[in-house]
Amino acid sequence: MEHVLTLGMLIFLQAVLGFDNLLYISLESKRVAEDRQSFVRRTGIGLAIALRIILLFVLVKAISMFQDPFFSPNWGFFEGEISIHSLIVLIGGVFIIYTALKEIVHMLSLHDLDQSTEGEESSVGKAITWIVTMNLIFSVDSILSAIALTDNFTIMAIAILVSGGLMIALADRVSVFLEKNRLYEVLGLFILFIVGIMLVTEGGHLAHLKFFGYSIEAMSKSTFYFVIIILVLVDMAQSRYQKKLTSQAKSTT
Repeated sequence: MEHVLTLGMLIFLQAVLGFDNLLYISLESKRVAEDRQSFVRRTGIGLAIALRIILLFVLVKAISMFQDPFFSPNWGFFEGEISIHSLIVLIGGVFIIYTALKEIVHMLSLHDLDQSTEGEESSVGKAITWIVTMNLIFSVDSILSAIALTDNFTIMAIAILVSGGLMIALADRVSVFLEKNRLYEVLGLFILFIVGIMLVTEGGHLAHLKFFGYSIEAMSKSTFYFVIIILVLVDMAQSRYQKKLTSQAKSTT
């Protein structure tokens, strides 16, 4: 019974932490031809799940190598104890922020929304590679959290496989929803931007980074979800208000 409860908690943890990953997968898959997007999403997630299990095995066997600092700068204005774990999270956060900002700027600069990103179409291999890479970056924290709950490799592997199956099942639906509701693309990009900030603060906290004596504190998960809820509510209110203005404008003409 204890193992069943632990498995349920791990599946829930993996599913919750996989939400932001689905946003990135949807964004990256849009860079390839439309008839290949579903294949890219499913293949990318499938490969990432297989590599997650390998990463889980490595972390279980050599967790101290990921947690022990390998570089400890002390330059007065900048201090820290950087480990492989903190470096992975920091790099992932910076990349997510860069990706979100780039897409937001691109979206605002488009003269014709129907043109989408045809001129920037990416190869299938490149898109899959990025999906796998970012999936692994997102998975480091969830795997370490799983290790904190149990030392049973089989249970952790089953949780990863189940959550991976859920991601494959939901990936197409998330992408279709965003495609049919283009206004929510902006919301998704800003959520992704906040995910990047959360990863950067978490990586800085793990590395005990200090700038001019001020420590970087990790954004708590409760704060993250509170901000997401507020963003969604603001977007819903804005959408309804826009519809109201549009209907009023039509009634007066």
